[in-house]
Amino acid sequence: MKIPVGYCMFILAFLVSCTEQAMTKPSRLSSQGTDCTQIKALSPQASSGVYVIQPSKSKAPFKVFCEMRTDGGWTVFQRRSGGALSFNRKWTAYKKGFGNLTHDHWLGLKKVFSLTKNRTKKWTMRVDLWDHDSSTSFAEYRHFRLGNAKNAFKLHVGKYNGNAGDAIRGAYTGINQNGFGFSTIDNDNDGCNPECIFGDIAERECASADGGGWWYSRCGSASLNGDWHPAGDNIGWASGLHWHTWKTVPYSMKATRMMIKSV
Repeated sequence: MKIPVGYCMFILAFLVSCTEQAMTKPSRLSSQGTDCTQIKALSPQASSGVYVIQPSKSKAPFKVFCEMRTDGGWTVFQRRSGGALSFNRKWTAYKKGFGNLTHDHWLGLKKVFSLTKNRTKKWTMRVDLWDHDSSTSFAEYRHFRLGNAKNAFKLHVGKYNGNAGDAIRGAYTGINQNGFGFSTIDNDNDGCNPECIFGDIAERECASADGGGWWYSRCGSASLNGDWHPAGDNIGWASGLHWHTWKTVPYSMKATRMMIKSV
């Protein structure tokens, strides 16, 4: 069967056009930058999703979820929205990361450190909170970075801004979590030596009382990796997704998100 020459030329032109579009349109998994902020700057129309990045100090690329906002591209390193994924995990899991990047997950302390150890960039951390009544709040911290593994990925944050309150520095004196290493049930860096007293209860490890790993300080006012509790059963728990400068009673959030961007 003979095919008209004009028809062949149409098909050829169509294929060339598709190829050119594929070459120019950013692909989420093939677009590689040092972080989500750079990807957004290079492709202003880029949408939120999973991308491949390779920080300048990292030996290998890895995938992250980029939240593309009008104020830039943010690299998400924690997301909670339900109880399907347990955050009661040990040191190795928190170091490497776990979960699904498009759903609930923890990116991994090692990966976050590889981003923030580049001192030529300054980082802002943003914490987004959702309660069970559809209210939202946020906290931002400038000059965010983590220490290395030898220092238990010690937390460093600068000036606070937001409407959720500065829970990291604490709802009251003596529980500032800034400057503390990360703690899990099998790696205790919470400053309780040998134990911390909460009312008439003595706790040797904040990770066992609050649940999940965190930068605890006797144990602190912020803790977002504890047990997830549904509406109606989310008040009064020692474990939970707590930000005590926003919800002063032991109130466990419906959802949380933590992310960073470079400037």
